[in-house]
Amino acid sequence: MLPSANDASEILRLSDTPDTAERVRAWSAANPVVLFDIAAAIACGDGAWPAEAVTRAAQEMADAVRDASPADVRAAVGEMLMGREVDHGLEWLKETGLLAIVFPELEATADLVQETGRQHKDVWGHTKQVVKQAVRRPLVRWAALLHDIGKVPTRTFTADGVHFHGHAEVGARMFDKVSQRLPFDRDTRRAIRFLVRHHLRSNQYSDQWTDSAVRRFHREMAPHLVDLLDLSRADITSKRPGRRKQILESIHALSERMERLAEEDAKLPPLPGGVGNTIMEVFRLPPSKLIGDLKRYLEEQVNTGALEARREDAYYVAHLARSGRVPGLDPEEATRLAAAGGLDEEAAAAAEAAEMAGDFDGPAPEVEPARHDGDPARPHDGPAPCGEDGEGVGEMDPDGHAGHKH
Repeated sequence: MLPSANDASEILRLSDTPDTAERVRAWSAANPVVLFDIAAAIACGDGAWPAEAVTRAAQEMADAVRDASPADVRAAVGEMLMGREVDHGLEWLKETGLLAIVFPELEATADLVQETGRQHKDVWGHTKQVVKQAVRRPLVRWAALLHDIGKVPTRTFTADGVHFHGHAEVGARMFDKVSQRLPFDRDTRRAIRFLVRHHLRSNQYSDQWTDSAVRRFHREMAPHLVDLLDLSRADITSKRPGRRKQILESIHALSERMERLAEEDAKLPPLPGGVGNTIMEVFRLPPSKLIGDLKRYLEEQVNTGALEARREDAYYVAHLARSGRVPGLDPEEATRLAAAGGLDEEAAAAAEAAEMAGDFDGPAPEVEPARHDGDPARPHDGPAPCGEDGEGVGEMDPDGHAGHKH
């Protein structure tokens, strides 16, 4: 009789005998998913592996999972990911060869270290720790499992050290292939991809971010903000004294600042005072119901996130010029207003003259130097990057400025 997923824990108690190996081979031949059920039993139990005979039989039968139902495999892996001892279950999958078959992207992270010639945790070890540290919600744990797969194709060596530039974006594209092998429903697939794609963002926060940058981060991350922040907290595995506390405090500060700004924004009107007068002046419109309609349209755009709140009048004028909602507006004038950022001819000319005179010049944005070698044991003065806080050189905040901490 085949063991069910609920009975897989019984396999962990089988003795180390040839009969045990034969039984496991028979079970996995009939239903290869039982091998993933064993990994789930390890993860959901005390982390102890089964007898060596079970592991050897699993190694021999690993190829059988190629014929298993992808949906059943995904469900069994999902159950394993919820276990408190998930790192032990994951390592068993690697030892048996199952990981290489179902997740070759993860298999490739084993022995992928931050720097040649030094011994510290590889990406696989980091990944297991992040999954275990993550809150036990499916989306967060799936994203934790796959968040660093992009490091394999993006690792580069220079005279300044090792780098993984763009690994979050590459990892999101690699997840597309994973999701073709293992079926996820549409919402789950999109959410995991989003979290993998953006898993570095909150760890790059600095108190130098402007309120506008924080609002934009909040708006762009809003659909999965809670999961993203929890993933960011899990993605801290530095053993350097105080480093974990520092990054956790930074994430907490970002969360509190977003909440404070949201509360402030709820008390303030979305548009600046007097924008109606500016609309009438620039578009040469008389006071009428149309002005109220245009303002309500702008307010709706702010509420949906298409526009930012309480910007300068010209910002909203330019949007109206592009929107085609101003009746009788000459197309050439609309194009000019949009290109000029909503400024009328006199104001646009003044702004251009000021720019030519250098009035808008300022210090160049400080970009993190690329000298750091990726070793988490050494200080890293740039934005808090992924995982071992040893990469992510040159990552920018939402305003395009280096996110340095003080």
